[in-house]
Amino acid sequence: MQGELNLAPVAYLIAGVDEVGRGPLAGPVVAAAVILDPANPIEGLADSKKLTALRREKLFDEIKSKSLAWCIARAEVEEIDEINILQASLLAMSRAVEGLPMRADHALVDGNKLPKLSCTAEAIVKGDSKVAAISAASIIAKVARDREMAEMDELYPGYGFANHSGYPTKAHMQALQTLGVTPIHRRTFGPVKRQLENQ
Repeated sequence: MQGELNLAPVAYLIAGVDEVGRGPLAGPVVAAAVILDPANPIEGLADSKKLTALRREKLFDEIKSKSLAWCIARAEVEEIDEINILQASLLAMSRAVEGLPMRADHALVDGNKLPKLSCTAEAIVKGDSKVAAISAASIIAKVARDREMAEMDELYPGYGFANHSGYPTKAHMQALQTLGVTPIHRRTFGPVKRQLENQ
């Protein structure tokens, strides 16, 4: 009897991509790309903003352990000030996809603009609440950025970075006026720019 060659179907790898940190006055913009494993589903994936901090922390570890591949990337404050926040966000997303340990065949990107990628891609508005892989990317990007801003809180006490992650809260605006601008503040953003002019 003639033997048969058993060829497994070649997997089509889809990466979900999202970024966190466009709105803050301080800190980097952080992006993530995640290729989920269909054979190893993760329960409870949703838009990171709709989850509690505790739930995000738990999912962060689960996503990293169960996914086929993931990558967290960033664009620094200096890059944000140099090329603007939109371009820096796209740059961070591009770095996340290109940094994956396996090449994605296609990327599903949250939002309405696409970064430059070496694979085909599709922009999906509110993708973080529609596509599991984008939700996963939004969760690990947010947890990674929040952890970093908590570290910045120790480096620059008095600003409350651990509480607001650099967003323009009332407490942050008051600290900016009282304590001045730190090296992690985005100098091209209105409130920071005005504070620098007043100093």
